[in-house]
Amino acid sequence: MKHLRFCGLLFTAAVGLLLTSCSGGGSEKTTTTDSTAADTTVAAVKPPSTIVTTPEFMGIVIHKVANYAKWLPAYESDDSLRLANGIHNYVIGRGLMDTNTVMVAVKITDTAKAFAFMKDSRLKAVMKKSGVTSVVSMSVILAVWQDTAMLPPGTIRARTTYTVKDWDVWLKNFEDGKQERMDNGILSRVVSHDAMDNHKISLVTAVTDTAKAFAYYKSDKLKARFVAGGATTPPARWLFTIAKRY
Repeated sequence: MKHLRFCGLLFTAAVGLLLTSCSGGGSEKTTTTDSTAADTTVAAVKPPSTIVTTPEFMGIVIHKVANYAKWLPAYESDDSLRLANGIHNYVIGRGLMDTNTVMVAVKITDTAKAFAFMKDSRLKAVMKKSGVTSVVSMSVILAVWQDTAMLPPGTIRARTTYTVKDWDVWLKNFEDGKQERMDNGILSRVVSHDAMDNHKISLVTAVTDTAKAFAYYKSDKLKARFVAGGATTPPARWLFTIAKRY
């Protein structure tokens, strides 16, 4: 009887020791995950796109001035009149070969008012007073594609105009020639056509390698590209740099 009682006590002690070792009380470390801990993973931030494909009306005015430094404040003094006619300052460019030849590019939010304003005889008087000395070239274009990425100051740009047989045929050919242009130091900036006639092309490109670009302008490769795009007139190209942005 005593032997049985002793065995029972021994069994009970053994079970207690076993349970204590399995419970991990102080002898086994456990790993827990804190669901509230901050996630230190840095998410990749995608840079904003600089490409604009929303069609936008713009006005392009090119003329020569007697003195740019005197002309600019005179031009800017009429800003309220332009705003009243749906015209908003955008960019001013100066000719690469003649810095007194000026290009004024504006954005247009009311084409009816803008067309009327550009035909107003009073505008010619204002231009003459501000120092404009040449015939004024005015056009309204519809930009269908723009790259607004900032380029280094002083980057040469080219405005090229010509006519084509068919806009869609020309556009596809132009898009196909993207890599060819880039290989020759030319980047597209604005692709547009006349607001009233999509056969009249107006392009702005940037020159990243003058030697390659100027050679490409004279190349048979570019001539073939014009032919493939259905050009019906030779390109008129004007080189300039950006003088001011608004």
